[in-house]
Amino acid sequence: MKLFPNCKINLGLRVVRKREDGYHDLETIFCPVMGLHDELEVISSSEFEFIQEGLAVDCKPEDNLIVKCFLNMKAKYPQIGDVRIRFKKNIPFGAGLGGGSSDAAHMAIALNEIFALGLTREQLADEVRPLGADCPFFIYNTPCYAEGIGDKLTPISLNLSGLRLVMIKPNCGVSTKEAYAGIKPKGTCAVLNDLKVLRALNDLTILTALTNDFEETVCKIHPEIAETKQRLLDAGAVYAAMSGSGSTVFGLFQHDAEGCTDAQLRLLHEEFASMVILDDTLA
Repeated sequence: MKLFPNCKINLGLRVVRKREDGYHDLETIFCPVMGLHDELEVISSSEFEFIQEGLAVDCKPEDNLIVKCFLNMKAKYPQIGDVRIRFKKNIPFGAGLGGGSSDAAHMAIALNEIFALGLTREQLADEVRPLGADCPFFIYNTPCYAEGIGDKLTPISLNLSGLRLVMIKPNCGVSTKEAYAGIKPKGTCAVLNDLKVLRALNDLTILTALTNDFEETVCKIHPEIAETKQRLLDAGAVYAAMSGSGSTVFGLFQHDAEGCTDAQLRLLHEEFASMVILDDTLA
């Protein structure tokens, strides 16, 4: 079975409060991006094998979330046998795109199918929840308003069709620990907390009111992130922001807007030739 674990971007991100368990409550919108994805092939086998290709992953194979997901579910469901896993990493890590979480979620989906576990999406979400706060999102893989630590999800109707998405990862990575080190919780966000407003996000006026609380602290440590965001705005983006805790920055462009032409986007590609991840049209 072959799957293509996709990445996500965050439309707005508010750090609401610090919890007693040390985690933080958030408000954000997760938006799936199908154009950038890893490759995951899972085949039933007589012995376990894990083969990794593509971008180097900064962890031991046994610490990879794909392997952790397999071991956790195998211990719980006796009908799961050994598998051969071929994994190609295309989504960069330390980028705020949720690549590792998506890999784990898609591994759970594969095991559910291959070994006929009969688990519902809700049950699969519960299986991957311990592996990462945004893992459950990738089980549903549809635009969602997220609360709590990012695992309390409400699907929303989000129409960004016709907008061109340009994603750029500067030559730096941001660890979650680094991002949270200087964060100051701001309480709930009026825009993000209003589902009626969120369902009208195709109104660009509302979209541009969304901000990412991590930008203030992360951009001080990595000024190239702020510079990248400004280049997207200078190129005509109607909205630009850092995704998650960084370091990827994305811009949304209107095809027919003044100041946004294919020529300008080509120049952007040339300027960030080694860093442009994706230039695609949102469905």
